[in-house]
Amino acid sequence: MRRVTTDSEVASEEVVATKRPWHVVVWDDPVTPMSVVVVIFKKIFGYSNNKCTQLMLTVHHEGRAIVWSGQRERAESYCVKLQVAGLQATIEQDQ
Repeated sequence: MRRVTTDSEVASEEVVATKRPWHVVVWDDPVTPMSVVVVIFKKIFGYSNNKCTQLMLTVHHEGRAIVWSGQRERAESYCVKLQVAGLQATIEQDQ
């Protein structure tokens, strides 16, 4: 028996495909002190000192860290704030 796909089913599949979160990525740089990175994360995201420190250490040791994930517009806003604060940041969509 053949199954008929309705328009609403097709639309919902497209919505799911476009709902992949966007990641804000901070890249390591040789200039910004680690303590400054922690302060910037705390100011922009409101994360705890422990979380900010963990993210900073990930950036330092791995060369990059995803510091936030969610909607594209908010990711772009966070990215600009990080760049204005002097960090190298980009956004990328979840694979």
